[in-house]
Amino acid sequence: MKQVEVVTVGLGYIGLPTSALIAQNGIQVHGVDVNQHVVDTINQGKIHIIEPSLDIAVEEAVKKGFLTADIKPVEAATYLIVVPTPFKGNHEPDISYVELATKNIIPFLKEDDLYIIESTSPIGTTEKMRRLIYDVRPELKDKLNIAYCPERVLPGNVMHELVYNDRVIGGVDEKSTQKAIHFYKQFVKGALHATNARTAEMCKLTENSSRDVQIAFANELSLICDKADINVWELINLANKHPRVNILQPGCGVGGHCIAVDPYFIVSDYPMESKIIGTAREVNNYKSFWCAEKIQNEKLKFELKHGRKPSIALMGLAFKPNIDDLRESPAKYIAQKVLQNTNNEEYFIVEPNITEHNVYKITNYKEAFKKADIIVYLVAHNEFKTLPTDSDKVVLDFCGIIKY
Repeated sequence: MKQVEVVTVGLGYIGLPTSALIAQNGIQVHGVDVNQHVVDTINQGKIHIIEPSLDIAVEEAVKKGFLTADIKPVEAATYLIVVPTPFKGNHEPDISYVELATKNIIPFLKEDDLYIIESTSPIGTTEKMRRLIYDVRPELKDKLNIAYCPERVLPGNVMHELVYNDRVIGGVDEKSTQKAIHFYKQFVKGALHATNARTAEMCKLTENSSRDVQIAFANELSLICDKADINVWELINLANKHPRVNILQPGCGVGGHCIAVDPYFIVSDYPMESKIIGTAREVNNYKSFWCAEKIQNEKLKFELKHGRKPSIALMGLAFKPNIDDLRESPAKYIAQKVLQNTNNEEYFIVEPNITEHNVYKITNYKEAFKKADIIVYLVAHNEFKTLPTDSDKVVLDFCGIIKY
């Protein structure tokens, strides 16, 4: 068996593409995941998530013997922690997965090994893990290379962006930073920017908080324009003709594993200082609630006008267009909210990027459009843009399918 060079702990939406990319570069990778089904799927050269080009990369890496998966780690020279950091309590970040992943690899660590956290983490997490490691293995104190390097990829384009996006790499000391930079140079063509671990942690949170604030502005405009009887899509298009204005597009909220989550990592630790960031989160969460209320109102208006209950198509469940990822999805929240208040109306739940769901029966988008009285566009999937716009159906467009 070939000597394992890299252990990646976590084989999800970031961990698996990262593992496959490293393996494609002729580096022996041992991927670790707690889910046996995930492990078995990968070892067959297949994938358990949808991401363009990932299937080819995994199949190639497994076939050539550079990528294997297991539920337990092994000894290596480099360890990547790529596990989720969910919430506990009132949007407080939970680093227990990072801690557990770290504890699992501690017995394998040896002098001059490289340990990198890629998981989105609160400021100071890398230093906490350093203390944890050295508490258990005091003989290794200051003899390891410990760093933080956040991913910054776009779902749907992960395999490209892992290679070509710039990376921010922060070690707990200069030696760790340089060792981590040397590691990433093997497979990243984007620029590698050196800093310290705390700044790298904050950089990741800042990037997504910035996006969240900008989206909140667009969503707030959409609420105002709805009351003022102004087409928000036309308004933003015209405002963006100004050479120094670049307003984003509104939607039915904000979802995903980054933008809807990371701002809370700042707000939780610095509540008094993060007023704009916290308010942006409130605006974007409220937009989803508002959309659900608009659907309820439209349903009642239809019933009063036609003397019967409408059939309603909820178009999209993913957190953004043209992917299958439902994490923190505002569209999924809206569907749940609307269906809680159902009163024998017929609903068609549409998500063209998945074939089945453990709660909803998924309907083909063309069939749903044909049968429904009310069409609710929640996600701007490409398929929806091919549907007629001149029908006599009631349309609620929360994501700019029709625009103006």
